[in-house]
Amino acid sequence: MDIIGHFINGKIINDAARTQAVYNPSTGQVSQQVAIASRSTVEQAIAVATAAFPSWRDTPVIKRARVMFKFKELLEKNADKICELIGQEHGKISHDAMGELQRGIENVEYACGAAEFLKGEFSKNVGPDIDSWSEFQPLGVVAGITPFNFPVMVPLWMFPMAIVCGNCFILKPSERDPSSALFIAQLLKQAGLPDGVFGLVNGDKEAVDTLLHAPEIQAISFVGSTPIAEYIYTTATAAGKRCQALGGAKNHAIIMPDADLDNVVNSLLGAAFGSSGERCMALSVAVAIGDEIADQVIEKLQTEIKGLKYGAYSDQSNDFGPVITQAHKEKVLGYIDSAEQQGAKIVVDGRTAKVTGFEDGFYVGPTLIDAVTADMSSYKAEIFGPVLQVIRVQTMQQAMQLINDHEYGNGTCIYTRDGEAARYFSTHIQVGMVGINIPLPVPVSYHSFGGWKRSLFGDLSAYGPDGARFYTRRKTITQRWPSTNIREGKQFSMPTLN
Repeated sequence: MDIIGHFINGKIINDAARTQAVYNPSTGQVSQQVAIASRSTVEQAIAVATAAFPSWRDTPVIKRARVMFKFKELLEKNADKICELIGQEHGKISHDAMGELQRGIENVEYACGAAEFLKGEFSKNVGPDIDSWSEFQPLGVVAGITPFNFPVMVPLWMFPMAIVCGNCFILKPSERDPSSALFIAQLLKQAGLPDGVFGLVNGDKEAVDTLLHAPEIQAISFVGSTPIAEYIYTTATAAGKRCQALGGAKNHAIIMPDADLDNVVNSLLGAAFGSSGERCMALSVAVAIGDEIADQVIEKLQTEIKGLKYGAYSDQSNDFGPVITQAHKEKVLGYIDSAEQQGAKIVVDGRTAKVTGFEDGFYVGPTLIDAVTADMSSYKAEIFGPVLQVIRVQTMQQAMQLINDHEYGNGTCIYTRDGEAARYFSTHIQVGMVGINIPLPVPVSYHSFGGWKRSLFGDLSAYGPDGARFYTRRKTITQRWPSTNIREGKQFSMPTLN
């Protein structure tokens, strides 16, 4: 059986002292083994990147950008191959994988503009014959730790920006679906990136901790669950590193009485069940204002869910595929069980899902739960599966309070025709990304992605303008070239323009 290796100094290497199974979630069968990096392997990747940094830092920014232009071309040329790898190891349906890749490519496009957004500011004659300007300089060697649910898009949030800003980057992708990241590492080399500037190590906590404690690593980017995000952030910052750690989510949709319910239902279906709900921006809670609206929405959802099709990634007619592992399937089923035990009503039950010809796959069918309350375990947690819960409240204020009280503040949306209500909602809701009649308000590449509260640890969001600032340091330079005919006297007071 093939072993998926690491990518260090422009070559694929195997550190096979330890391996871990990689599954095809559609079939439930082991497809490959992935090498789990030892501490020495991670340290080797760090040493190679450290050696490559001075030359890459001094490479003109336009030449760094040209590598990204070529890389974008290669991503597009190899799109079908990349999506196949995503499907084989994640289970994501091909059309969904293509959407993930396209979102990632858009971040590469933004990074191609580095010559513009790395320009500093210049002020002439801030004092007599004194000029001042700022520069944005790279940090050095930085690292990214990315999740299984977007094995291509999330790495593309990170390393194109870091690299084009002049840093060297080490990626630790999810060990559950590592092949697509390894493939795009090879595309970077084809695009002309010098060996050592980008490295990839597969691994577990040992690899992560090595990155966190290595003094050469200047910054860490992370996307994953909140408990791990908090661990990454506290450990990295305690070691003096810059850190952005994106955590979990519980995304609510408020359905106002004036909403277009047909559009609401269509939006909820895609946002709740797309990618089997394994998205940090998945809409997992519908908050209906009034029982009448709740009853109508549930009736329409119940009808539409019957027409949803789930199955293997390779069938384009499927709406969504399996969850990532058997263990994760059992976790999702456990939350459905707990909701039922705590008094919620299972309207559509996906716990017995089976797909003909793929009986051993890790499938959970679309599940709709009514009469959910804020004290239930299934409401408090991020289920990360194809489960949509409905909570009934009587007013918009109650709905907003529910959202504001939740520990997560990643994404939310409101369905309404009332501009005043929408404006009030967007102003006062305590959530980082807000949609108005938009179910998945994921910012485009030239904005930045980040939640509030325990959905984001750190001061800067991912990609876009915040990404450029995260991977650079501002340096301000003030200079004066005094005339040779003028000699200045001693001055002991604070310099001013007086």
